[in-house]
Amino acid sequence: MLRVGRLVRATLLVFLRPQIPSLLPIPEKTHNVFLRFVSSSCLALENAYDWNAKITALARQRKVEEARKVFEGMPQRDVVSWTSMMTAYLKDGNLPKARKLFDEMPQRNVVACSAMIDGYAKAGRMVEARRIFDEMRERNVFSWTSLIGGYLRIGQINEAWRMFERTPNKNVVTWTTMILGYARNGRDDLARKLFDEMPEKNVVAWTAMISGYVMNGKIADARQLFDKMPERNLYSWNTMISGYFCAKQVDDARKLFNTMPRRSVISWTAMITGLLENGMVADARELFERMPERDIAAWNAMLLGYSSDVIEAAKLFQLMPSKNLISWNTMINIYAKNGNHEEALNHLMLMLHENMRPNASTLTSVVIGRASIICILQIHALAVLLGLDHETSLSNALITMYSKGGDLVASSIVFEKLRAKDVVSWTAMILGYSQHGDAKAALSNFSDMVQMGLKPDDITFVGVLSACAHSGLLHQGWMHFRSMKQTYGVEPKVEHYACMVDLLGRHGLIDEAEKLINEMPFKCDSAIWGALLAACKLHGNDEAASRACQELNILEPSSSGSYILLANTYASVGKWDEVAAVRKTMKDRGVKKEAGYSEIEMMSKIHTFFSGDRIHPKIEDIYGVMDLLIQHMKDVGYMRHEWITSSEGDGEIFINPLC
Repeated sequence: MLRVGRLVRATLLVFLRPQIPSLLPIPEKTHNVFLRFVSSSCLALENAYDWNAKITALARQRKVEEARKVFEGMPQRDVVSWTSMMTAYLKDGNLPKARKLFDEMPQRNVVACSAMIDGYAKAGRMVEARRIFDEMRERNVFSWTSLIGGYLRIGQINEAWRMFERTPNKNVVTWTTMILGYARNGRDDLARKLFDEMPEKNVVAWTAMISGYVMNGKIADARQLFDKMPERNLYSWNTMISGYFCAKQVDDARKLFNTMPRRSVISWTAMITGLLENGMVADARELFERMPERDIAAWNAMLLGYSSDVIEAAKLFQLMPSKNLISWNTMINIYAKNGNHEEALNHLMLMLHENMRPNASTLTSVVIGRASIICILQIHALAVLLGLDHETSLSNALITMYSKGGDLVASSIVFEKLRAKDVVSWTAMILGYSQHGDAKAALSNFSDMVQMGLKPDDITFVGVLSACAHSGLLHQGWMHFRSMKQTYGVEPKVEHYACMVDLLGRHGLIDEAEKLINEMPFKCDSAIWGALLAACKLHGNDEAASRACQELNILEPSSSGSYILLANTYASVGKWDEVAAVRKTMKDRGVKKEAGYSEIEMMSKIHTFFSGDRIHPKIEDIYGVMDLLIQHMKDVGYMRHEWITSSEGDGEIFINPLC
């Protein structure tokens, strides 16, 4: 505002140029020098304004590197230029570059400092945010509010309250931030107390308190406050309607919608979204058809409602009068989530053909589920071309898919280049190392993640415990399993118990594994009994195997896996009568096993191999190589185990010399 004011004043002085001699009784020479100064100042201000506007415009388009080029090319920079470029980095999630620019600023004002505080606060890095705040010579209400919001975001409500009490000249935003922060942390009682103490309440404050009640499931309190509002805006009505839908009170939402004095497109869209979230797709479509006017948000909401119905989604997508990025992303995501990855990729191509620039969400949807490393590489290359390769969500997907495709090196490269690593990033890398048998790297990454101040979640611990199980790290496995609840507040789930049963089983501690199963706070599933049964096969414990098989047959009566494992266990200890009994039971119960298969990619082509396969065109060469490998294994001391497997057709079982 100050800069614009200076520009206006300078422009007015130039405009009044002919009148200046009569207005100002100064010598002509001095007057001419003054005019040259004014003209040059005005030009400099205009240039600075234009340059800064370019930086801001490019930042909005997420073209941060282009914005930096403009910044570097500026003949003269002011504090606004520095702040604009720094803010561009902050919005892009690049805190290190933003901080570097902040440190290089020749002079800082309260706006620049407040922006940096806000950036750190939104990233949950409150130590750095507080340090800048404490070093500020002067602060404005935005500085205080940003710091308060940051503390609330990481759950430090006591520190947020202390800062709130110290804040001079609190405005409605400061009060509302504190109210919503209390509500998000489950303290709607404190939020209401603060709301009642507000010296002035506008419609935003009233709506914030209603939203706080909705967040905590107190719909009756929300409605009571809604009825007391001195004035309401559309956002108030929409918040209350959405609250009813969150509480599954669909009829109340309908009644409130019908009593609205006026409805906006947003109101109609809120109703449609609420109906869809409650599984009422037909009702939502009927309301959609009744809309007096539809904007693209309404179309997108309805499209999202068909997330499990690809055909209807595709029909609606074709009917859309116009499509934006959200429309394309929604349709691509629907294809991907329903397993139609080819159509997801085709729609990405169509999107590019129609000059619609994809974002990280687009490419993330396309890359998830891709089995082909070549395809993943192509999407990664497109991400680099579009400047999206540093986006956290997309990088996380690439880390996961490269790892699943067997290219752990590519996963680690993406991970190392990622600037803003979150819990998902670290977890993806830990899971990757675990799946590839590198327990040392998995546990090292876990340690680094914790040292970074990030809290592991239940999926992180699946990776950690799997790594311990695959490498037989019994002591570390128990340590991490116990630390889940004690240190990190993460309740162990079935997957974690399955990892521990697997780990104990690999060490032959079958009794301990059964004891852990019996101590589980929930019902055991097939994954855990399967892990125990596999351990029994490995160590020849036929009694425990029989018990595990009985449990598995109750959970999965038509699965052949448990029978085969039990038969293998009996075979390993030479109990051939029991093997025959298992064979008979399978036949009597009509249990058949689908042939197992594996896939590999060579020269951009997927090759599928079934168990006992004899139809592949290169089958003779493949078996020739297998014979050489088996001979090599024997030469280095491999002892043949005779395991029982299933034939493809009628459930027969036979001796397999190599398993």
